[in-house]
Amino acid sequence: MAAGSVLVVDDEANIALSLEYLMKEQGFDVRVARDGEAALEALRDRLPDVMLLDVMMPKRDGFDVCQTVRATPEWAGLRIIMLTAKGRAVEQEKGLALGADDYITKPFSTRDVVARVRHYMPGADS
Repeated sequence: MAAGSVLVVDDEANIALSLEYLMKEQGFDVRVARDGEAALEALRDRLPDVMLLDVMMPKRDGFDVCQTVRATPEWAGLRIIMLTAKGRAVEQEKGLALGADDYITKPFSTRDVVARVRHYMPGADS
């Protein structure tokens, strides 16, 4: 039984691959989407426990995806951790205002990402 499921949404292949590898190493069931449209398709297919969502992407950016998720009642329980190179406070406030649960700026510490994903998993007690 997997420890939980994670959807990694990032258009940068190296970041998506490293996050996918990192999450699988932790025993999570992982899927990857490379843009906002693909992310929403993946959510329609099967809802993960946690979504790692990049902000700057083609088609639909992370803010738009976050807003769409929060406007969809069936997805209300999804935990969203936004990832972005935009570390300015105004960007973080916007992400959190749109319903993100947490915000991680790039470059990020892998240990920090793992700790935050574990924190938002259902039944997490660590």
